[in-house]
Amino acid sequence: MSGSTTDHYRTIERSGLDAAMHQLRSDEYEVVGPTLRDGAIVYDRLSSTADLPVGWTDRQEAGAYRVERRPDEALFGYVVGPQSWKKYLFPPRLLLHNAIRTDDGFESLEEDAAGPKYALFGARACELAALAIQDRVFLHGEFADAHYQERRANLFVLAVNCTEPKGTCFCASMGTGPRVQEGYDLVVTEVAKGPGHRYVVQAGTPEGARLLGRLPSKEATAAEVREAQRLVTQAAGAMGRDLKTTNLREELGQAYEHPGWGEVASRCLACANCTLVCPTCFCSAIEDITDLAGRQAESWRRWDSCFALGFTFMGGSSIRSSVESRYRHWLTHKLGTWHDQFGTSGCVGCGRCITWCPVGIDITQEAQSVAE
Repeated sequence: MSGSTTDHYRTIERSGLDAAMHQLRSDEYEVVGPTLRDGAIVYDRLSSTADLPVGWTDRQEAGAYRVERRPDEALFGYVVGPQSWKKYLFPPRLLLHNAIRTDDGFESLEEDAAGPKYALFGARACELAALAIQDRVFLHGEFADAHYQERRANLFVLAVNCTEPKGTCFCASMGTGPRVQEGYDLVVTEVAKGPGHRYVVQAGTPEGARLLGRLPSKEATAAEVREAQRLVTQAAGAMGRDLKTTNLREELGQAYEHPGWGEVASRCLACANCTLVCPTCFCSAIEDITDLAGRQAESWRRWDSCFALGFTFMGGSSIRSSVESRYRHWLTHKLGTWHDQFGTSGCVGCGRCITWCPVGIDITQEAQSVAE
């Protein structure tokens, strides 16, 4: 699925995106992407471009999110909402094992690791960077996760270059956006937001090139390509946040006793919102369940969070009993020791943890304050 781009650009209209959805469904993909529901832009099943948040945008600041009408009918005039694509590859709740009681003991009912074939429609650069981080966790370690592996192998990605970052975006400073660099089959840039919308499209894999060849398209003009590149370059300079990463890992490691941890802990609710909306967090717990008659037993994997008091429960108590210790662990792991484990930062600059924190704690401010 991941591959390098070429210099071959074509343009399509909105009807071409509808044709792409139709072709993907014909190829037995379940097309999922952004849609407007309950006052937020979330990810759900799509049947046509009419299901996208057409003519909507979002405003995001620390602890604040709202959607607003746009003056045009842009299909991708917003950034990321409270959900991330990881819910399709690393589901919030997954049945791992199922067994029933028989006369001879227990019979194990094998669970199929195969999941649906997903086509991610409208993935942003920061989110593809997050998927690459999840790949390192679930695929490239000593043990691969069979459920993740199966879903990842059957993934098609239609990505979108960001042209309008919001107030909590800082992907440019993390080197993860706004331009999509890798991990896509097709990438789209919306270059016209008035009547007659146009989308500059580029294939990144043979699968993407085959799909593009089945769509109504034409060769992109030099002017259209320049405009697409200009919009993305402009977006890189219009980020709402910035995080200085030079020496940050080392500085955080030397600031373990900094009083700033206590200050932020006095505001933190330890609600775990930041970890649940984060596209790279991968902590989980196993629940073993039996029915009242003792005839059936199940093992479920569910998302967990290092902000939960019971997450580090050992020997009768939690080793991180204070909110201060849990927040410090989360931030220093995300921006520091993640490098030791996986060779990259654990943050992609999507800004979700800032937007969806109930009290508006800003990771860019807190990291910089402690480091300095």
